[in-house]
Amino acid sequence: MQLLSILENAQQAAISLRTLADAQKQQVLRQVAAMLVQQSETIAAENQKDLDRMPDTDPKKDRLLLNTARIDALAASLVDISKLPDPAHQLLSEKRLDNGLLVQKKTAPLGVVGVIYESRPNVTIDVAALCLRSGNVCILRGGSDAFYTNTILVHILQEALKAQGIDPNAVQLMPVDRELVQEMLEATGYIDIIIPRGSQQLIDFVRTHAKVPVIETGAGVCHTYVEKTADLGQAAAVVTNAKVSRPSVCNALDTVLVDAAVAPAFLPLLAPRLAAYNVEIFADATSLPILQSLGYPYLQAATPEDFGREFLDFKCSVKVVSGLEEALAHIRKHSSKHSEAILSKDAGASERFLNEVDAAAVYVNASTRFTDGGVFGLGAEIGISTQKLHARGPFALEKLVTEKWFVYGNGQVRN
Repeated sequence: MQLLSILENAQQAAISLRTLADAQKQQVLRQVAAMLVQQSETIAAENQKDLDRMPDTDPKKDRLLLNTARIDALAASLVDISKLPDPAHQLLSEKRLDNGLLVQKKTAPLGVVGVIYESRPNVTIDVAALCLRSGNVCILRGGSDAFYTNTILVHILQEALKAQGIDPNAVQLMPVDRELVQEMLEATGYIDIIIPRGSQQLIDFVRTHAKVPVIETGAGVCHTYVEKTADLGQAAAVVTNAKVSRPSVCNALDTVLVDAAVAPAFLPLLAPRLAAYNVEIFADATSLPILQSLGYPYLQAATPEDFGREFLDFKCSVKVVSGLEEALAHIRKHSSKHSEAILSKDAGASERFLNEVDAAAVYVNASTRFTDGGVFGLGAEIGISTQKLHARGPFALEKLVTEKWFVYGNGQVRN
């Protein structure tokens, strides 16, 4: 009954949201942005309650943190989203048939979007903002780790909706009861689409048990291949950024593939950079003795399980490969199809990498950390989709719509 009430309220809110004026949708996002800044101390205090329950050694703690700088960034993101064009109600095609019927195809909101996510309270704001801007209702099921933070954020969102005369049930937060998750996944007729965002374990659970259609925002097992012609100094800087700038997120590097021709020269450049951040390296049989000779302090012999592993921490694996062919084969086997990079001066090798690697985002001479809806100019994202239907890559505002046919007649009947 608890979930049924949420679902029925969401359905009712969806009716009014579908026809909400564009200016009103923009204004509510600007109001939420202002309220986030005004109430940043309250938000930080609630966030601290969540942080206090998580040990400092947990790599997810950085994801959970919502300090003043991050709150300000969220507010700025809301303003950016408000300035983006509404993706709904756009005319895609129009034609007049021989029988006189006028047939139009337009974009339309998905309806009720359910999002299940873990540890990252910024997702609460990002998802709600993108859904509201595109005329969708959202039902949010955050993790228990972020209970206090998510609760205050949804309260602010609903207060802003009320202030603009919009049904506050357009944004609702599910209780953290695990039993309700399965009911949410089976809520056909109420929820139009489910989007899981989090660990591979969460994504697999949702995919296996959902009766509602699912768009996966997949885990990131990201590789960077240092090809033999790479600028090795630049490569060391890019690899370090991809690993340490924010290791707990899905676009962070997990495995460094190093061409055998440059491994003896490259690893001495990379090692001190990673050691400065206490990065634990799981090294294959070829790279291990090189790193041992350098006295690398945080070193383990890699096992097969260390390749294809999303570390989400100051850890990575290193493998020396014979060349481009072996690098491509390794990525084919272990990639989660999120983000992959080649560092190279060889235009032919780079082009082949871009065309052959099957991933949502592929890079030449740049860090995988750029795979992000905000960075790509999309305002924000619900997640990075690693599947191929409907959306791939940053799943943002433009993909929160479907298509709808409008047919205008004057008494036509079909013979």
